This record gives sequence, structure tokens and C-alpha cells, in this order.
Amino acid sequence: MSDEKQELERESILLRILWMVIFVIVWQLAEVVLGAVVLLQLGYRLFYGAPNGGLMSFGDSLSQYLAQIGRFGTFNTDEKPWPFADWPAPRTPEGETAHSIPPAPHPVRDEEPKL
Repeated sequence: MSDEKQELERESILLRILWMVIFVIVWQLAEVVLGAVVLLQLGYRLFYGAPNGGLMSFGDSLSQYLAQIGRFGTFNTDEKPWPFADWPAPRTPEGETAHSIPPAPHPVRDEEPKL
């Protein structure tokens, strides 16, 4: 019985190692994407004077995702990150408020008949 238990533990750790290698590769890709988001956000901030709300939300979700990968890889949790769990929801920003574009005014209708 103890041989069966050891075999199951061995298979379990081998599977875990496989997932860890896959998530290290995903980490590398996500790290590049996060770097691009940071640079885009910086450019947006310099041009408009305030950060972009969509980039803020995506950047927060992506950084939480990277944290989930780190927690899984360091054995702090057995829960695998996305796509096995839900994508992290963005939190409320604690820094600057996002740039907002006011809605365009309703166009005035031309009441004259067209020929």
C-alpha cells in the first residue's frame, strides 16, 4: 500500500513540475505584455495628463495574474491560475483617476428639407 501511495505522490509531483514549467513560460510572456502596458500607460499619461482607465484595469488584472503564478510556483497554493481559475478582477485604483472623455453633444438636427 505504501508503494502505491509513493507512486501517486511521484506522479503528482511530476505533474506539478510540468504545470510549473508551463506557467514559467506563461510568466515570461505576461511579463513582456505588462512591460508594454506600462510603456503605453506612460505615453498616454504624458500625452493626455492622466492614465487610461482600460490600461489601468488590465494592468491590475495582469499583475494579479502574475502574483497567482508566483504563488502556485512557490507552493503557496495548489490552485492553478487562469485558465483553470477565473481571470483576476481589477481592483479600484488607489492612484490617479483615469482620463475620461466627455460624451459628444447630440448633433443639432437640420430641420430644412433637403432637395
